[in-house]
Amino acid sequence: MSAARTINLVGGRGYTGSELLRLIARHPGMDLGMASSRSHAGEKISSTCDGWPDDGRCFTQLEPAGVSGFPADAWVLALPNGLAGEWVTAIELAYPDSVILDLSADYRFDPGWAYGLPERFREQIRNARLIANPGCYATGAQLGLLPLAGQLASAPLVFGVSGYSGAGKTPSPRNDPDVLRDNLIPYALSGHMHEQEISSQLHTDVRFMPHVAAFFRGLSLTIAFELDQAATVAGLQALFQAEYANEARVSVGSEIPQVSAVQGTPDVHIGGFTVDARNPVRGSLVVVLDNLLKGAASQAMQNLNLALGLDENTGIDA
Repeated sequence: MSAARTINLVGGRGYTGSELLRLIARHPGMDLGMASSRSHAGEKISSTCDGWPDDGRCFTQLEPAGVSGFPADAWVLALPNGLAGEWVTAIELAYPDSVILDLSADYRFDPGWAYGLPERFREQIRNARLIANPGCYATGAQLGLLPLAGQLASAPLVFGVSGYSGAGKTPSPRNDPDVLRDNLIPYALSGHMHEQEISSQLHTDVRFMPHVAAFFRGLSLTIAFELDQAATVAGLQALFQAEYANEARVSVGSEIPQVSAVQGTPDVHIGGFTVDARNPVRGSLVVVLDNLLKGAASQAMQNLNLALGLDENTGIDA
């Protein structure tokens, strides 16, 4: 058996970082080299990450200038938008052969980086050294629209609802359970980063309307579209089933998928195909996924596995 790959994680205290640590802990071919956290440096990883064994390992205080002391096969950057650049520069200087996977939006529009949606760019990701992990909403919307991309007659509408973990840990009304109780909060109804990301990747305009609700994890996307030809429910379902027949992480069905079915899983469920009987060029469908897993950490693990020459689903399937 080949030696385990060493993974360094910058920003291990956030929700996504914790999920990724759980995946690394059970991965048979990966070892954690270091997990950094400015706010929790010196604290045991197991005290904040339920899935990490109580092995005494602690979060490290690390700045970009110090990366040369931590060799690794891959670095994962789990930082807020706008902070990845100085880390990328330092890691490339110290370890030019290491894989760098960025979970922020900083490199999703950079053609020099592989875009980490395996269902679409698996071969580019395989053995890539720089990988930009897609956004959670962008992942669901693209998987819900890719089979229709060549038939769209106008900009599709994407109505998204996410659990409040999507707003991160920094306190705000969008992750305050008291504010969210019996409530639904719309935000960024024009020009959202994920709207730009989806439109850029699909090469077509998309209207995206995000909302946050009182549940913790998972997201649901209701996608309305107009095609250049009449459709049927059976035809749409068959199209999607053919598109994703060989994709382990994508399930297609006739029923409207529920967020509760994908919480805590690395999978995407697509269903609820509908065609307007009054005008059969108009239709809709629903996509659900866990924003912390397929929307972030487990997709990152798919990408790391591919880039490091491992089976894509190693460490992901429980």
